Amino acid sequence: MKQLKEDFQTEFKSSFNDGVIESLSAFANTKGGRVLVGIANNGQPIKGFSIGEETLQKWVNEIKNKTQPSIIPDAMTTEINGFIIAELSIKEFPIKPVAFKGRYYKRINNSNHLLSLAEIADMHLRSFNTSWDSYINPEKDISILSLEKVNAFISNCNNGKQYPITDDPLTVLNKYDLLKDGRVTNAGYLLFTVGEVFDSTIELGRFSTPTSIKDGATIRTDLFSEVDLVLDFVRKHINKSYIITGDPKREERWQYPMDALREIIINMIVHRDYMHYGDSSIKIYDDYIEFFNPGRLPENITVEQLLSGDYSSQARNRKIASAFKDAQFIEKYGSGIKRIIEGFANYGTKQPVFENFQHGFRVIV
Repeated sequence: MKQLKEDFQTEFKSSFNDGVIESLSAFANTKGGRVLVGIANNGQPIKGFSIGEETLQKWVNEIKNKTQPSIIPDAMTTEINGFIIAELSIKEFPIKPVAFKGRYYKRINNSNHLLSLAEIADMHLRSFNTSWDSYINPEKDISILSLEKVNAFISNCNNGKQYPITDDPLTVLNKYDLLKDGRVTNAGYLLFTVGEVFDSTIELGRFSTPTSIKDGATIRTDLFSEVDLVLDFVRKHINKSYIITGDPKREERWQYPMDALREIIINMIVHRDYMHYGDSSIKIYDDYIEFFNPGRLPENITVEQLLSGDYSSQARNRKIASAFKDAQFIEKYGSGIKRIIEGFANYGTKQPVFENFQHGFRVIV
């Protein structure tokens, strides 16, 4: 006798009910799947289960009416172990997320889970092949942008380039879609604002113990400036030795490979989830540093894949990532982790620990 099991793409229901539609919406928001109606939780067909002539069409209509955007599953009857059951299947929906009665679900292993607000927003943006940072910020106008900072960005882009940018700052902002119809996008605001940027807050601390802080700082500025400001604080609180080589100039050796630390900091700033209310933080202890950033890895990328390089790079903030790349802060998308690991290996120090942690991502060196 054939034994069935529920899994990532298969759900059992003894009868048609709202739970069937919930599962189909979760499948539509994930990788697709099927609901077998007339099957008990143990995988055995229900005796006496029957399907009328117009039953499947009625179910499909109900599913269509109770989901938004409306999904229409494939519906058919099939035979398992001599019993007739119904199979309702749906592919991953191109426009996500799909809601059922105003709620949004995703499929994890063999059960449905509610999507968080951040996941709902991110799924919606990805469906339209865009990202949060490309949207206009309704609370900001062009007066908050520093053209001096834009000129510094242009200078970084032109460094060593055969064909430099010759446009004026406003033209550059428009070409990079950091301005749209004269209005500032989230990326434009975060990259070139004049004043403090509370959305980009990074909390820095030097700790003697996990509960005893010796020094601290809070950075709230444009994203490009944050890179050097964070590095300055880190340099202030880590050790540096001098190696006597016989040359007139002594060789400096920091406690950590500075190029690799810079790469970690840039990755934090570029890939942070700026829609989340939490702040980024960097905690420096005597023998380790902890970097934390709101925004976990995408669900389709594991830490193991991240470390092996076996994944397709996905920029959470496409406009910010593009600006950092053109300003030559980033070599190429997806190569940062490899350079960090190689940097620590070449320095003769332990490989950093990379992990999803709470509502974000943590690196410990």
